[in-house]
Amino acid sequence: MTRPFRLATRASPLALWQARDVARRLRRAHPGLRVTLVPLVSTGDRDLTTPLFGLGIQGVFVKEVQNAVLSGAADAGVHSCKDLPTSGPETLIIAAIPPRADPRDVLIGAAAISALPPDALIGTSSLRRQVQLTALRGDLRFTSLRGNVHTRLRKLAAGDAAASVMAHAGLHRLGLLRVAAAVPLDPEHECTPAPAQAALAIECRRDDHTTCWRLAALDHHATRAAITIERTVLAGLRGGCSLPLGCLARRIDGRWRLVVRLGRDDGSLHTVTIEAVSADGLAQRMLAALMGGG
Repeated sequence: MTRPFRLATRASPLALWQARDVARRLRRAHPGLRVTLVPLVSTGDRDLTTPLFGLGIQGVFVKEVQNAVLSGAADAGVHSCKDLPTSGPETLIIAAIPPRADPRDVLIGAAAISALPPDALIGTSSLRRQVQLTALRGDLRFTSLRGNVHTRLRKLAAGDAAASVMAHAGLHRLGLLRVAAAVPLDPEHECTPAPAQAALAIECRRDDHTTCWRLAALDHHATRAAITIERTVLAGLRGGCSLPLGCLARRIDGRWRLVVRLGRDDGSLHTVTIEAVSADGLAQRMLAALMGGG
């Protein structure tokens, strides 16, 4: 009997939902294929007290999954693409990026940023979100709110913070948007999402041609193009979880629109928007604008 196709994944509820979704897509693309999950606990899931930017290493949510693929314990690994460093093991390849979900951030705990009380305490460990929210409301204060989606919502309900900002995609995938009374934030003027937010990346060994072929059926060209732009900007800025970078590439009315909002050392927020007919060279144009200060 042919062994099942093994998908490595973090063991969090959201990661398992994402891996099961990939498994469904694989079975639909390859009828008769048996798929099993290989759940793993990541470094980032073990330390739930230190803010992500304070852990001092990249890939805290992906290394264990990558190691399972590299060792042959799994055929492929499913990642939240925003967690995946822009450089990694050369023997691994992102073989598929399925269609992206809604990339926006959402506010939980108030109807709008302007509706928050003075000096409100916001639960988020994301420097990106802190910088962008401070640009909107200089009186806001912040506290780390680590844990999976359900844990963060429980902490918020318990009064650990007045409000929080989370990813729309995660709440939607877990069926919690309505429960959380989530309010979408403008992705260009309120809170620009992290590069590759709401997209999945499926990695496998570069020399595993059968697995590469199977996963290629899940690849979504438009999503890959947008994610490639955003990750190229991130790589060009040598950024990781400690870089307060919002970056979103979208195709609107036949044109590409790339928005970057980058927190500077002095606490200010640098915003650049570029539009073009083609995606070619768009990331390089953005990097030139950011490096030149224009």
